[in-house]
Amino acid sequence: MTKEKLPGISQFNLTGKAAIITGGSKGLGLAMAAGLASAGADLMLVNRTASEGAEAAKEISDDFGVKAISFAADITNQEQTEAMAKTAFDTFGRIDILINSAGINIRGPIDELSLDDFNKVMQVNVQGTWLCSRAVVPFMKEAGRGSIINLASTLGLVGLSNRTPYTASKGAVVQMTRALALELAPFNINVNAICPGPFLTAMNVPIADTEEGKKFVVGATALGRWGELREIQGAAIFLASDAGTYMVGSMLTVDGGWTAR
Repeated sequence: MTKEKLPGISQFNLTGKAAIITGGSKGLGLAMAAGLASAGADLMLVNRTASEGAEAAKEISDDFGVKAISFAADITNQEQTEAMAKTAFDTFGRIDILINSAGINIRGPIDELSLDDFNKVMQVNVQGTWLCSRAVVPFMKEAGRGSIINLASTLGLVGLSNRTPYTASKGAVVQMTRALALELAPFNINVNAICPGPFLTAMNVPIADTEEGKKFVVGATALGRWGELREIQGAAIFLASDAGTYMVGSMLTVDGGWTAR
């Protein structure tokens, strides 16, 4: 019997592939964008601020020698998400990867939050993820391939007080990921989610030095520290590449052991 020759690390090569990353100009989105670029992918970074996105795209292009562009869009707007997908396809001739990284968090006790607070979080985190996924699916179906990576959260899997809008939204992203994974698997489109734990992004800076941040967030991790932005990159490259083609509807936790307790 001839022994099968396995591809090894070459499975992680993204050369020739094109990715859209929402929220790609800062935080975890920018870190994942840089990770994909380091593996050879061309990129579209999507965010609300054109100048911020253009600066991040130029930096990635200069650092990694890939084609990187920016696109300013409100991901809660259907017309703008459809324009996003069309522009990406017109630019690269393909859309292989979508990372739904854009998100917001509004904290507070339920009786101190407004309905508007709740709706804002749901619109960006849930509606935005749904609309961006909807926009790229026709292109991926036509190509017969694709990878959609949603940014859920460990708080989509477990609870934390004073986070009702955020936990509700990320729980919805978890279930959306599972349902969409089953729907799109017959088209060779893999849908998965990354569930980050406590990374010290701009979203978490307000609680970094508080008692809550030290005790109930960082203190609850097995590693006893905040995650470094580079530590999200491996999960993104894995799910975006040929190395992750048997991953369907998975929630990949990257949380320093926070949910292991």
